[in-house]
Order: sequence, then C-alpha cells, then structure tokens
Amino acid sequence: MQGAFSGQWSLESSKQVSYLVPVDSGEYEQVIKRSRFIARVRPIDSVETAIQWFADVHAEFPDARHVCWAYIAGAPGSSQQSMSDAGEPSGTAGRPILNSLQHSGAGEVAAVVVRYFGGIKLGAGGLTRAYSGTASKAMNQVQLCPKVVYQTLSLRFPFADEQYLRHCLEQESGRIISIRYEEQVYARCELPATRVNRFLQKLPHRMLSQTVVNEVS
Repeated sequence: MQGAFSGQWSLESSKQVSYLVPVDSGEYEQVIKRSRFIARVRPIDSVETAIQWFADVHAEFPDARHVCWAYIAGAPGSSQQSMSDAGEPSGTAGRPILNSLQHSGAGEVAAVVVRYFGGIKLGAGGLTRAYSGTASKAMNQVQLCPKVVYQTLSLRFPFADEQYLRHCLEQESGRIISIRYEEQVYARCELPATRVNRFLQKLPHRMLSQTVVNEVS
C-alpha cells in the first residue's frame, strides 16, 4: 500500500521542534542591604502582552525606584527578546533578568523585578547578583511544560491515495486542515514537528525524489 502513494509536498514553515513554556506565574521577594526586590514571572503570548504587563506592574508600584524587566516572546532562541535597566547602571538589571530566563530554557516568558532603594548602594556586582538571583528564584516557582510545535505541509496527490494519507497522518497525530478536489487532491496538513520526518519516511522514494521544498520564514 505504501508504494501506491505518488504526489508532491512542500514545507510551508520551519520552527524550533520543541521547547518549554510556563503554565503559571511565580513571585519572589527579598531584601538585600535594605533594598527591597520583588520579582514576578509569567507566561506571555506576544511582545504586546509583555509590554502591557510591565506597565501594569509599574502602575502597581508607582513609588518604586526601579521597575526592570526582560522577556522572550518566542522560542528560547528567538530574536524576540528584550530587556530594560529602568535607570539602573547599564547591564546591571535587564541583562541579569534576561539571563535568568535564558538559563531556564523556557520561551514565551517575561520577568519583572521591582526595586525599592534602601539607601545603601550595592555596586555593579551587587546589583547584578541581586537582580539575577531574585529573578531566578521567581522563575523557580514557575511550572514548565513542553510546547507542542506543529508543522504545516501542502500536498498534491491522486484521489486513490487519500485514505492512505489520512492513515499516515493519524499514525503521527496529524490532521488535514483543508482539502480541495480538482484534477488531483490538494491538501494542507499539520502534525507535530517532532513527527514530520517519520511521516515523510512513510512516503515512497519516487515521490520524494520529485519534491520541491519551499520554506517560508
């Protein structure tokens, strides 16, 4: 039955196969040399969500000296990352907070650290350790779980192969998103990215040898 499938497919998108995301929020507070540090971590689904949350936290603590933050809006290696020292010496607040997020291995996450100045200067090293440590301990309160990343494929094949395709998709937890019947069958399918290669291995070599792959960033 496998040898009967003959068609074309194209890869529409390429994403990191899997990564961890937070499923809840975390908070940690500590006092270091009379300065009060309050860290919060939460999941985010976009840059806009993160920015609005930082504004909300700033409004909640209007008399705080500094409200520093960082976020990773996509996968851990995503370019959608940013940070703010919020008036602290450059590199002593936002960068340590971002590093704590990066070290967790999580994506789609944001952290904010509020500081009430206690009258004693901590120095660059002390600030870096304070922001990093407080953010990391808040991050430790967060439960992480793997995110299922789906890959989308476009396929063209003869009518006789539809049931075989559906069978292969079902085996790999995939599904047909849309289907169109013309001189042949045109289908858009999705399945977990970790199973794409196994799915493609079920297709005959003669079909793959004629494949044109179009990757969309």
